[in-house]
Amino acid sequence: METITRRRMLATAGCAAVCRETVAEGEKYPRNLTKEDVDRWMTDLSNWGKWGKDDQTGTINLITPAKRKAAAALVREGVSVSMSLDADLPKEGPTGGPLPGMMPAAAPPAARGLGGANANRTTWTLTSRPPGPEPRDLAAYVVDTIAVSYHGNNTTHLDAPSHLYYKGQIYNGYPQSSYTDRGAGKDDVMSMKNGIFTRGVLFDMPKLKAVSYLGDDEPVYAEDLEAWEKKAGFRVEPGDAALVRTGRWVRVRDKGPLDLNRATPGLYASCVKWLHERGASILGSDVVQDVRPSRVEGVNQPIHQMALMALGMPLIDNADLEALSEAAAQRRRWTFLLTINPLRVPGATGGPVNPIATF
Repeated sequence: METITRRRMLATAGCAAVCRETVAEGEKYPRNLTKEDVDRWMTDLSNWGKWGKDDQTGTINLITPAKRKAAAALVREGVSVSMSLDADLPKEGPTGGPLPGMMPAAAPPAARGLGGANANRTTWTLTSRPPGPEPRDLAAYVVDTIAVSYHGNNTTHLDAPSHLYYKGQIYNGYPQSSYTDRGAGKDDVMSMKNGIFTRGVLFDMPKLKAVSYLGDDEPVYAEDLEAWEKKAGFRVEPGDAALVRTGRWVRVRDKGPLDLNRATPGLYASCVKWLHERGASILGSDVVQDVRPSRVEGVNQPIHQMALMALGMPLIDNADLEALSEAAAQRRRWTFLLTINPLRVPGATGGPVNPIATF
């Protein structure tokens, strides 16, 4: 496969103004992108080298000390709201089971997580040995072991830039060979070991469109994001974390699980350009960011591809934004302090997280 070099990136960026044949003329955020357009945007929008040739932090660099101080000033009431799902342990029976991986097809529905193509996948296990019924004269301890296979559609988790590689490389030009059986040698979650502390902004798409939830494969366009900014009275600023609610969990409650590998509401690919121009540091949603099908032939998840590899932007998948939606609507304020503390696991391409909004 063709290698993406910094020299090629600069050359491509230089001719970008005259290399737009496949994008509809005059459209700032086109709705008819092709694979060739996405490949070009991989260089046109790239942050490679922006923070130095050795950078592994990506858009988290946009969260400056001044940004953190401004985010802290958003706390007025001290009310916090979690944006994480509960671990999807079996609702009945033992929670230990096999190590995270594939379960037998005959496993009961309660043991199959949140549905879709991952229905037979155990994402969490909790193995514990409870004490017997007899009381003891001395204090004793109960210990347990927790295991998780977090990537996928069932667990609220963070994707580090190393989660995706393309044409032999990952964010900032590091080679695919930097991966080993110990995980990612570059761009791993350790670049966020000191935590994430910034302004979060909620894009509540069902409220924008006056529906309970978006359609099962309904796209969100850059114009929708701008319309919500106008309605909600804020504007995305450099360092902000953008969170997009589609109403997935209301839809699941009303109609049952979505198979996110086949169809899901989400952002259309040109939203990446919009987020890049605004300087967003993180993108999260209650789905997996990308609308599916992607509507870009030959590219499965262009949001993931461009955000993780070109921008170096971490992603938050499968957040539960329902309580946050209610809290924001009650206050008529869709901006808040966002805190995330990823687990310090060297080599990890992300990890399960519990993002917290504080008003």
